[in-house]
Amino acid sequence: MTEPRPNPMADRLRTLLADDALIMMPCCFDALSAKLIQQAGFDLTFLSGFAASASRIGAPDVGLMSYGEVHDQARNVLEGIDIPMMVDADTGYGNPMNVERTVKGLARAGCAGVMIEDQVAPKRCGHTAGKAVVDREEAYDRIRAAVAARGRSDILIKARTDARRDHGLAEAIARAQMFAELGADIVFIEEPLSVEEMRTLCAEVDAPMVANMLEGGQTPILPPAELADLGFAIAAYPLTCLSAAMRAMTGALEALKSGQDHSGALMPFADLRRAVGFDDYYAAEARYKSAKRPAPSPRKTP
Repeated sequence: MTEPRPNPMADRLRTLLADDALIMMPCCFDALSAKLIQQAGFDLTFLSGFAASASRIGAPDVGLMSYGEVHDQARNVLEGIDIPMMVDADTGYGNPMNVERTVKGLARAGCAGVMIEDQVAPKRCGHTAGKAVVDREEAYDRIRAAVAARGRSDILIKARTDARRDHGLAEAIARAQMFAELGADIVFIEEPLSVEEMRTLCAEVDAPMVANMLEGGQTPILPPAELADLGFAIAAYPLTCLSAAMRAMTGALEALKSGQDHSGALMPFADLRRAVGFDDYYAAEARYKSAKRPAPSPRKTP
């Protein structure tokens, strides 16, 4: 069997997980939000399906984004950062062969990890109405396909189940346990409803677990130290950046529309330029300028 295509970002994510400390993972939606996450000192980000759908197509996360759009968005984000990024690949965009193609494509784009879930397509955001899950065997086939694809292009597989809402915690745990047995690197049980449920799922599943800290959602929002004590490996903050950005933009636009002074809501222009990368660009530009350039020869009059 040939070795999988190497992926340095997947290796970096494995190193983070091996440190056995809670990884804080604010989620991004475009290259700028990801760059700000890196500049703030975080070691890992995740391209949120909810946030990316809102940002790229101005629509809710209900399966409207295609594989091609997610792949393109991921590549754009990766151009702007130097930290590992996982990506939300929904249900894999079709049957197990589609899952394989999705995982291979995102691995080759440079993503450190990819999330595949067990919802019925078109999927729904985990804390919104109308979601349902496929039967166990179809869910397991998706993860089998993702693991097979990882054997050709290295990437970590994050397996997610949304079975908790309609089928109970025991069913969600059973699915998560099988995901780990099938080779998933990271497991995510969406929507536990209490701290006790969060403790139980960490105790019952032998794999690095993700806590989804969705402000306003169904799962209790806990401080990082408590999440670590419960046994979680990663704390995801899927909408923190998007929600903060939308609130700030809405407030500034309301002030502008009403003729009020909105300058207090703005980042200073110098800080904005620095965050976007102008200072780095100017420094690079200076390195390529010759200190002494020969003066142009005088033009001879014909």
